[in-house]
Parts: sequence; structure tokens; C-alpha cells
Amino acid sequence: MKNIVILISGGGSNMAAIVRAAQQENWAQRHGARVVAVVSNRADAGGLVFAKEQGIATEVLDHKGFASREAFDEALAALIDRHAPALVVLAGFMRILTPGFVARYAGRLVNIHPSLLPAFTGLHTHQRAIDAGCKFAGVTVHQVTAELDVGPILDQAVVPVLPGDTAETLAARVLTQEHVIYPRAVRALISQI
Repeated sequence: MKNIVILISGGGSNMAAIVRAAQQENWAQRHGARVVAVVSNRADAGGLVFAKEQGIATEVLDHKGFASREAFDEALAALIDRHAPALVVLAGFMRILTPGFVARYAGRLVNIHPSLLPAFTGLHTHQRAIDAGCKFAGVTVHQVTAELDVGPILDQAVVPVLPGDTAETLAARVLTQEHVIYPRAVRALISQI
């Protein structure tokens, strides 16, 4: 069985979309894959409740308890490795990972970013797209590399920027597409492993 471990920091809507797709499309039978654990760096992450309700193992590792980013990432990797992951999925995990962590899961670590990469890496992507006068925005699923938001693109979806859009209204439209393409990209990856 190909185990998927998902990392979250908040509500976990993308994690939930992946879990629902795995259930509805019977990934265990079709692809020999399953979501085995959801890990958060925040004990109050709402997504942990959903994961528990689905019978998925949950773990919390608070980054504030570590003296360095490297120490946290080492402990996080040890926790993840207990679940023997074929794929590690970042779904709103709000931590920049160290090069050592990224190298450990090279080719098996994916992320979603709310822009049409390579445009608007980093934060505040929706406001930056509006401020730049973009007619289109979107979302990208990509492999994680040591450089932030520049790994190989796996999937993208385009969303129009409408007159009068705010960062919040654009973000809401982008989020609906995130829930479509992230499960699709994860499914494509696990079928190739």
C-alpha cells in the first residue's frame, strides 16, 4: 500500500478534498494508496477534527517547542517516517521547510500554491495579482524543492480576476479550483509510484 501523509496548519480544506477523493474514487483498490496520517504544527488546526472523524491517524508537533527550524524538521521527518510515506502532501502547512527536509522527500513532496506559478511566489498572492492588473489568477500544484514555490509544476487551474475583486473574493474562487486540482494531482502521482 502506498501511504500518503498530509501536513496541515489550519482548517485543512485541501486535505479534506484529497481524503474525500480517495474515498469516493476508491484509491485503495484502484491505486493501492491511502491517506494514513494528517500531521499539524498547531494543536488547534481545525482539519485535525475532520481527519479523526474519517478514522485517519492524527499527530501534532508544535514548532514552537524547538530551538531551530532544523530541529523541528528533523523531529517532523521522524514522525512522518513512522507512517512509511510514499508521498508527503503539504496542504496549508505554513512552515518553510529546510533543504535537508526537502531533500529527504525529494520527488515525493508536493505543495499547492494560490497563484499561477512562476508568478507571485510567497505570500499575499491574490492582492498582488489584483494590484498588478492581472486578468487571470489561479492555483498551482508543484513538487517541492529547496527554493520556495519553484519546483516542477504538476497541475494548474486558471481563475478570472473580475472587476471589483478583492483579495478575499478572488481567494474564494481560487479555493474552489484548489479542491479540484489537488486531489487530481495527488491521484496522478500515486498512480505513477
